[in-house]
Amino acid sequence: MHIRFRYAVAGLLALGVTSFGSSAPVAAADLGLITKAPVAGGGCSEIVFTCENGRSYPLCPRAVTVEGEVVTASLRTGRHGSVYMRHVPMGVGYRYAGRGIWLDGVGESALLNFGKHSQVACTIAH
Repeated sequence: MHIRFRYAVAGLLALGVTSFGSSAPVAAADLGLITKAPVAGGGCSEIVFTCENGRSYPLCPRAVTVEGEVVTASLRTGRHGSVYMRHVPMGVGYRYAGRGIWLDGVGESALLNFGKHSQVACTIAH
């Protein structure tokens, strides 16, 4: 019951309902977020994970905090495919998780996991 209430509140906040019937939209700046527009041509080159399997996986930020931390992003997994990724708070390092794929890292080193049984080591290239 409490979980449903939390989802309802989160949904109302996402829709912009801020207080008792007020429908004033919440701006990204109110949440401390800066949204990024897609780069022309569909590419993004800010953060690229270069992996031991010989492939590179660009992480295209969608929302970034004022401090510069990526909150949500798309991980380009192929020529036409990408996976929506969300930052998961960790004690040490970082984790970005998406549907069937997640990325764990500390500093410039990361492990890209494709499900439970496939993992590849990567480094960040800027």
